[in-house]
Amino acid sequence: MTEILLYNTKTRTKERFEPLDPGNVRMYVCGPTVYDRAHVGNARPAVVFDTLFRFLRFVYGEDHVKYVRNFTDVDDKINARAAETGRPIREITDETIQWYLDDMAELGVLDPTETPRATAYVPQMVAMIEVLIESGHAYEAEGHVLFRVESYPQYGSLSGRTVDDMIAGARVEIAPYKDNPMDFVLWKPSHEGVPGWESPWGLGRPGWHIECSAMALELLGKTFDIHGGGNDLTFPHHENEIAQSMCACPEGGFARVWMHNEMLQVEGRKMAKSAGNFFTVRDLLDRGIPGEVIRFVFLSTHYRRPMDWSEKKRREAEATLRKWYGQAMHAKNGAEPDLAVVSALANDLNTAGAIAELHRLSRENDADGLRAGLHMLGLMGDQVPSWVADEQLSDEVLALVDRLLKERSDARAAKDFVRADALRDGFAAAGLIVKDTPDGVVWETSADFSPATLEALR
Repeated sequence: MTEILLYNTKTRTKERFEPLDPGNVRMYVCGPTVYDRAHVGNARPAVVFDTLFRFLRFVYGEDHVKYVRNFTDVDDKINARAAETGRPIREITDETIQWYLDDMAELGVLDPTETPRATAYVPQMVAMIEVLIESGHAYEAEGHVLFRVESYPQYGSLSGRTVDDMIAGARVEIAPYKDNPMDFVLWKPSHEGVPGWESPWGLGRPGWHIECSAMALELLGKTFDIHGGGNDLTFPHHENEIAQSMCACPEGGFARVWMHNEMLQVEGRKMAKSAGNFFTVRDLLDRGIPGEVIRFVFLSTHYRRPMDWSEKKRREAEATLRKWYGQAMHAKNGAEPDLAVVSALANDLNTAGAIAELHRLSRENDADGLRAGLHMLGLMGDQVPSWVADEQLSDEVLALVDRLLKERSDARAAKDFVRADALRDGFAAAGLIVKDTPDGVVWETSADFSPATLEALR
């Protein structure tokens, strides 16, 4: 079986992945808070962990991997959106969840095994909070229930911070009912117009952190294999999840491997509405950018490195996929993926390395290997997508490109620079991007590639 190495945030090392039960590999990933469209940064963890889900299914079998990604559908931002619009909360969350599912499907993201809504697991949250109070790890104060951070000595081990440092530097809610500024809310009271559930502490609603612990316990058990999310969740969300889960179920281990993807930038800058570079996935799709192109740009950078979305990368990704789809469209389905592609993904989900191997397969005209590798990355399904014009990269066009590139090479060797320069200029006019690399000539098509212009170079 393929040996998989994954970087574990908890141990800060790359470790051999050994699931508790190879017949039931379990993964939990924190999903979106559903009050608005998913922005492009929200899509990165969805794509990253979808790729991991696909790879784990390849290694262990499709029926042997359970992937849970939640929806946070009880939150003050949702309440504020309801108050602002006058719409019912359930109507907003239902609509937003469907938006998210539709947009992620455009990026090739598979449905996880389970997509629980937080509001469906409030009884489990209440039960966990009761256990924490009974064991002295939580306390009630003014209708709130708070986790007692000092009761868990390992608090801060995931993020590598001390409690004193966190008090000094973290943005924590300072409230008179807290015994310690770092204590966090497990339950809070609800007033009129805000969702609420009956509990031993009165009408209220859960805090953010408790929902993931309760859903993970219910759906994956006291110990499971992988917990994922963006690195902005490491503290406080994941730190708090660990504390409350380990104290509620001390006989369990909660998540054994913690994986975090880095954040996304736009043209080298942090994405922000104030910077004018904020956009949603739907904004990109409505501009005519194919979902597969967005996915390719994401996967071109290793998940633990900051990813920069740029128009240049988008153009290059589209041109590359047009070329590769043209090469792979006649390949047979079901071919085994190239070992080097598999090895790259097995090495801490190195999608950038896998894409480098796909470039090699393209240069070698290995259509079967190229198609299998694309499929493993969630690209190119059973049919070439409609945005790729089949006739642009037909067998005849591919043969013409090879012939013209050879002619350019021969002209250079013969010092016929007039013909070599004419071909160079003709390639540019036709939208054929040609690069000379140490490994040989690499080419791809731009979005305005014209086979007719290329034909005129014969």
